[in-house]
This record gives sequence, C-alpha cells and structure tokens, in this order.
Amino acid sequence: METFGCQMNESDTEVVVSLLQENGYTRTADVEAADVILTNTCAVRDNAEQKVWQRLDMFNAEKRKRSRTGTKPVVGVLGCMAERLKTRLLEADKGVDLVVGPDAYRDLPRLLGELRGGTAAYGVNVALSQEETYADIAPVREDPRRLAAYVSIMRGCNNMCSFCIVPHTRGRERSRPVATIEDEVRRLRDEGYREVTLLGQNVNSFHDAGTTGGADAAPAGATGTGAGAAAASAGGGYETAAGFSNMYKLRGGQGVRFTELLDRLTTLAPGVRFRFTSPHPKDYPDALLGLMRERPNLCKQVHLPAQSGSSRVLAAMRRGYTREAYLALAHRMREAIPGVALSSDFITGFCGEAEADHEETLSLIREVGYEQAYMFAYSLRERTHAAYHLQDDVPEAVKQRRLQEVIATFREGAAARNAAEVGRLHLVLVEGPARRSSAEAPQVSGRTDTYKRVVLPDAAVPATLSDVEGAPAFDVRQLLPHHMGHAAGGATVGASGGAQAGARALASGDFVACRVTQAGPMSLHATPLLRLSGGLQDPAWAALQALWPTAEAASPLASGTSTLFAAAATPRSLHVSSDAGVPSG
Repeated sequence: METFGCQMNESDTEVVVSLLQENGYTRTADVEAADVILTNTCAVRDNAEQKVWQRLDMFNAEKRKRSRTGTKPVVGVLGCMAERLKTRLLEADKGVDLVVGPDAYRDLPRLLGELRGGTAAYGVNVALSQEETYADIAPVREDPRRLAAYVSIMRGCNNMCSFCIVPHTRGRERSRPVATIEDEVRRLRDEGYREVTLLGQNVNSFHDAGTTGGADAAPAGATGTGAGAAAASAGGGYETAAGFSNMYKLRGGQGVRFTELLDRLTTLAPGVRFRFTSPHPKDYPDALLGLMRERPNLCKQVHLPAQSGSSRVLAAMRRGYTREAYLALAHRMREAIPGVALSSDFITGFCGEAEADHEETLSLIREVGYEQAYMFAYSLRERTHAAYHLQDDVPEAVKQRRLQEVIATFREGAAARNAAEVGRLHLVLVEGPARRSSAEAPQVSGRTDTYKRVVLPDAAVPATLSDVEGAPAFDVRQLLPHHMGHAAGGATVGASGGAQAGARALASGDFVACRVTQAGPMSLHATPLLRLSGGLQDPAWAALQALWPTAEAASPLASGTSTLFAAAATPRSLHVSSDAGVPSG
C-alpha cells in the first residue's frame, strides 16, 4: 500500500491496514509479491494526481506481466482522488479494479473478497458519510521507534473555499467523541510515544457536541493564563478569531471544542509533545493562544494558512477575512506566544489575481516572517466554486513566475529568522541519523518545539538523573556560555556530569537541550548540552530555560566567544517543495 498527499492520508492508511489485517491480510513492501496493490491518493492539486497516474501505469504493467501466470493482483485507488473521479478511474485503461472513497474503508474487505473470489468485475464505494470518523479502529503504526504518532480527531470541512476540492472529497465536518481520543492518546503515552500530531481537515474547528464540557471539566491542577482561558471557554459556544467570519453558519451549540480538547490531552499526557494540523485562521480564539503560551507540552508552532496577501483575492477565495485581519492575528500570536514559529500556505495565480495582488502577497510574507511555507501555483479543481463561477485567467507562465518570486521571498525571510537562532537554547526530540551522517562524522537530527530541523553531532552527552533517587547535584550554570556561567543564582538538579556513567550517544526518542551554533537557510546546527532523562518534565529543562534568557541578553546572538562548545559542521539546506500534496486550511 502506497500513500500520497497529506498527513491525513498517512493516518487513513494506518486505519486501512488495521481493517485489512483484521481480515487476514499481511502488508508487504514487495509489489511483485502483492495480491492487492492499493494507493491512497490526494486530489488537492493536479500535480498530486499526476504522480498517482504515473504510479498506476507501473501497477498496470505489473498486472499485465503477472496475468500470464494467473497471479495478477487487484489494483485499487483509495482516498480523495477516488472520491473526485469515481468510475472514471475504471474507464481510464490503467488496470484499476477498485475505487473506494475516504468514508468507505470499512467496505474494503467485502469488495476485495468479491474481486478476488471472481464474483465481481470491479468494486466501487464512494459514498460520503456525515458520521464516519473511524473512532473505534485502532490504527496500525509500523514505526518501530514509537516516536511520533498521528491521531485523527475530526474529518471533513465546511469552509467551502472557492478553490478547494476537500469539502467535496471529504464531506462535511464531524468530530470524534472526546473519550475515544483520550483513550488513544493514553495508549500512545503508555507505549512511550514522545509526540502526537492531532489531525483534521479543519482541525481547530473540532466540536464534540455529544460530550458535556464546561469550566468544571477543566483538568485538576491546571493553572496559569492558558489554563484559565481554557477553563473559561470550556463548554461554551463557537468563537472565531477577531475580524474573521464563517461561510458555514451552523457552528453553534455546547460541547467540547478544540481549546478544551487540547487542555484535556496535554494534561493527560504531560510528557508528550502535541502539535496539530491543518487549521483555519478563523479558529484561533484568544483562549487557544493563551493555552499555547502556558502549556509546556503544546508546541509553539502555528500553521496559519494565508493563501494570499490581497483582500480582493481573499474575498474571491471565500476565505472569510481580510489582509488586515490576518496580519492582526499574526501579530497577536507573536505577542501572545513568545518564540512562536509560523508557517503558511500560498497560492499564486488564482482567478483574477493581478500583479498588484501578487505584490501584496510578497509584502505580507515579508511582514509576517514565516519559518515554513507550502507554496503552489493555482490549478483549477472540478466541482469547486471557482470552477463554476470564476475564470482561470492567469497564464501558466505568469503563475510559475509568481510562484518562484513567492518562494524566493519566503526563503529570504526564513534564512534571516534562522540566522537569529544562533546562540539560542532549544529542546530537540532526536529522530535518528542525519541524512549526511558518516562513520567519520556521525550526526543525528531532530525537531525543535517550533518544528525546525536541527543537526547534532552524535557524541556522548551527559544525562540528567532527576528521576534517580540520590543522584548527585548538578549546577546547570555549567552549561551556559563560559562568560555567563555565574550571571544568575544557583540552579541544581540531579544529573550526571561530563563523561560519567549517564553520558551516552544520542538515540531516537531522546529529548536533548542544545545550543544553536550555526544556521543554514532551512535548518540549524547545534551543540547538545544535556540529555533529559525526565523528558519534557525534567526539572533541568525548566532550570535552563529560567537562566538562558539572561545569558542570551548579555551576549550577541552570533557570538563566537564561548569556549564551552565545539564548532558545528557546515550547515545544510532542506528542500522546500512547491508541489507537495498538502491540504489547504
């Protein structure tokens, strides 16, 4: 089974694998040995579909080759492309036998049984549902590291943006019951997962109307501005960010909404980092920003899809906000969540976009300053409002030229924001060996709380032993730049020092405090300071955070005067894709 497109498709694949394994199927990576070949697809942009068509040609060739031996496989197309094209996939002479939409995966065992048993020539189920969330299906997660997991909390989208096919391929919004989400997160916590990403086509419009919410449902022991805001908003009605409106009006009613859900989950699993995607800017009320500020395991990373910097184009897109409202929200986020990293989506060459509109997009990118962006040239999608009512009148060459200018403007700003990271302290979750690691210069890589890629030397790193009774006291001031080591009062935690028994090489799943030493355009290099045995809850991390701003303020960000840290390797760049399949929020 192969997956194209967004994180939601990755999560859906885990559901499909679970359903099929329960019915006797075993997953294989060998196409030549497979009895069933499935591809889970994306229809958000034309480029994503073209990749699937190319892959279907290869599957069809494999099918013809094996037809001579009587072992030809069943070839199926799942997901959004199946929902959009339906039976046209069967008629395209690509050898497709099975077409199943994203709400019909429970029907796969029956359809496959009929196809493989010879009682049906083809199988199709593209019915959309207003209830299906697969809440009772335990996804099959095959990553042996048990590092990060996706948890789908809602499906569908009600926004009806004029360019977007998602409401037509994923259906209306519906949310999982809170209890099923809590149960899944509890299992992941107990299995040792370090990070959970909550998923939905419009994830921050989550609304479980069937579960009682309210201030009395706020987690015990929750304190601070964020907890207070979450408690105050718990169980309440729908609230948008200031200056934003809704195309879809039926969003009222009581129950548990997104801010309260995050409050519950981050309290339930305080040692797990939480992220969420893909959101809509309108669904960032102040209570959510307050919770993100105060909850240490809620990542300080916000995806804020703009799509355009022109109010005129935004109106044509039916986005429900103006340029001014978007900028006000972005600035409010910067103020409310210190150190927050912002990412966005942009479409160039939308219907009627003039050169002045394009210039407004470039100026918005410069003013906001994004750490990450998904940038695309507009491709018309059938069944959308734009297909019926607008004219795709921007020449392709102009779309591509504007796209390259958007990418260049974004990269310039991202490189400047990365350069400002030098000297800063970050907590990195180690994912595994870096791409350019070698026996001569071993390296590992991971992500910061703000989702920036960091490359670290794979050397022995001292570890805190805060969870070990009788561990020797360790003064975290030793980890500050040399000339700042005595700038603040003492701060001691249980830890192993230097090359003592607690020091070892970094491994996947480690949380490590590190100091950024060099910055590339899209990635950072850092020196590891301390491996946190207690993870996110390790007191050494809080102690370092309390001291580090003092050290940073007293020395230039790019200072090279520290004698405590080794030099980093040459920085590398990450590829910024301009055509990856990512659902627009």
